[in-house]
Amino acid sequence: MEDPILFALAVLAVLGTPGPTNTLLATAGATVGFRRALWLIPAEAAGYCIAILTLGLMLGPVLAAAPLLATGLRAAVGAWLLLLAFRLWRSGGAALTRGAAVRPAHLFITTLLNPKAIVFALGIIPFGRVPVLLYMLGFLALLAGVALGWVALGAALGGAAGRRGWGWVVPRVGATAVAGFGLLLLVGPLLR
Repeated sequence: MEDPILFALAVLAVLGTPGPTNTLLATAGATVGFRRALWLIPAEAAGYCIAILTLGLMLGPVLAAAPLLATGLRAAVGAWLLLLAFRLWRSGGAALTRGAAVRPAHLFITTLLNPKAIVFALGIIPFGRVPVLLYMLGFLALLAGVALGWVALGAALGGAAGRRGWGWVVPRVGATAVAGFGLLLLVGPLLR
């Protein structure tokens, strides 16, 4: 996708869609507040950059030729998300008092394994046709804006829940959403 406006719109549409990474960003904003959750954005950026560049430059042709490998990767991502959801659920309201339930390593690995990276690498970022560096820089700028939005949304919801005494609900809602994404990845191939 070489047209800069179409590229930006496509990136915003995919990044803005709720998913495991965005759920974790919102959960972090809700549990530790806007400013303390900002340090997760570099972890998201690093995860996407590594995944997109690896897929776009090396693994894209291999995954296209080996559907079984793609299914295995999908199952690994689903299992990781279920494990992360379990940890997030178990932390419950304690995340509000003892610190972040979502750590940079959690966000990095989740983003590294996020299926959206495949969409970016194989469908949106124009590898091989134009200098990819400018598109990656544009991607990172858009990513920062969208991530700020998810953190702000989480902080607003977390503040409202905390004022009502429902702070324990926020990490559990995030855990439920992350588990849902994990189950979709695990069960999806079986339903085809």
